[in-house]
Amino acid sequence: MRSLLHASFDPACRFVRLMLAEKGLVARQVETGPGDETLAAHNPAQTVPVLIDEPPTGGEIAIAPAAAIAEYLEEAYRDPPLMPATSAGRAEARRLFHWFDGKFDAEVNALIVRKRIAGGGTGRRWGEPEPIRETADALAWHLDYLSYLVERRAFLAGDRLTIADLAGAAHLSVNDYFGLVPWADFPDVRQWYARLKSRPSMRPLLADRIDGTAPAPAYADLDF
Repeated sequence: MRSLLHASFDPACRFVRLMLAEKGLVARQVETGPGDETLAAHNPAQTVPVLIDEPPTGGEIAIAPAAAIAEYLEEAYRDPPLMPATSAGRAEARRLFHWFDGKFDAEVNALIVRKRIAGGGTGRRWGEPEPIRETADALAWHLDYLSYLVERRAFLAGDRLTIADLAGAAHLSVNDYFGLVPWADFPDVRQWYARLKSRPSMRPLLADRIDGTAPAPAYADLDF
């Protein structure tokens, strides 16, 4: 059976869960992390996500990281396509995916979100103050760029849903859990995210919870 080794609040894992759901692919979801023997056996780097699949060509394969999983799923399970039809469109979708996976993760997630998750939601595992202002400024810069995109396009990379939108939704959803996203200041991005949030693929993510830390009031509200 297809399995996904993941961590519920890791944005890259959330991205893969969204992509699987959009393609109608069922996967057994296994929470894991560094030090787990199963994870080490399938990915010596001991990072998540790892997709264990039985491809149409036969056998079993373990795929990591998220970028490789996305390419694999798009090649092995073509319908519905989550990449644009043109080479230029595909390049743009990949660029934005890596924007979130690299730049957004380093400049926004690393400041508060990843520390809160590692600390069980408290954000003060090591006793240091949270960089609220730095996080707000970094997030606002990224949201301003997303506003520029969605003012000109129906979706982030063009006229239809792609991996760029799923990556954006995955990363923003984790920040939204902690109430860090100033949606009122970015109405165009809010409208785009509301459309993503209303898709059936998002429902399992919106049901996730961190023990001891309740989500922001509007986290699971589709009419926010």
